[in-house]
Amino acid sequence: MLVTGNDILVPARAGKYGVAAFNTNNMEITQAIIHTAERLRSPVIVQMSEGAIKYGGQDLANIVKDIATRASVPVALHLDHGSSYVNALKAIKMGFTSVMIDASHHPFEENVAETRRVVEAAHAMGISVESELGRLGGIEEHVVVDEKDAFLTDPQEAVQFVEQTGTDYLAIAIGTSHGAYKGKGRPFIDQARIEQIGNLLSIPLVAHGSSGVPKEIVERFRASGGEIGDAAGIADEDLEQATQHGIAKVNVDTDLRLASTVGIREVLKASPKEFDPRKVFGPARDVMAQIVEHKLRVLGSVGKA
Repeated sequence: MLVTGNDILVPARAGKYGVAAFNTNNMEITQAIIHTAERLRSPVIVQMSEGAIKYGGQDLANIVKDIATRASVPVALHLDHGSSYVNALKAIKMGFTSVMIDASHHPFEENVAETRRVVEAAHAMGISVESELGRLGGIEEHVVVDEKDAFLTDPQEAVQFVEQTGTDYLAIAIGTSHGAYKGKGRPFIDQARIEQIGNLLSIPLVAHGSSGVPKEIVERFRASGGEIGDAAGIADEDLEQATQHGIAKVNVDTDLRLASTVGIREVLKASPKEFDPRKVFGPARDVMAQIVEHKLRVLGSVGKA
């Protein structure tokens, strides 16, 4: 069933479990996400970035909506990192049930003003809104933040921001970062900051840049001919702990990109003469489904639908 973000995330915050929000770019990714969530009786969020909208447009949104509408578990279609009021409204017109306005690169007052505009418009149409305070490092399509420009979310500012904007859920900077390169070793996640913000705010909190970048997938990527540096991800234990203190939405993109490419590379390496797309993209979908299942189990959402 296609529902709003609030329909999924408010119960998650109250129940102290996380809901995975996976980015999609095609039918196979969408199938891997929703069909796995349905099999495990888990709520799930399918996200499209502005890049995905440019790539797949209304066609891709319609695929997500169709599969979600026919699913027996709650599914939200979410705009990830909406860059403007105009683009947020375009997403709502396309049938998105949740939108993000990311004005975190602006000064606090501008972030508040732009977020409030989107909240007022979206709420008038029954759509829930995510916003961001603080800045994550790393790269995700048009969102590029050098580590020296990243900063963690101030708890007191978070309270002011939510009061002044009416945002439904808030993405906070807590040490995660976008992309496959999150530094050397295990990234530091500021659990004390999460707990402090979680104690001050009752709305669902969001962790961006939360791919685990599993070593097995990285090794398979290299073994099948891919080139990748010292990729690192967020530890499962850190996400499990974060869900106990307010993190209800956990964003995952890199893991599925890697898994999809691994599935494709392995088929083409083993069978160089293969050109049936079903035999290429099918295995990629299977690898992605394994990643989705692992994330749903880590976040504790299995059986919650």
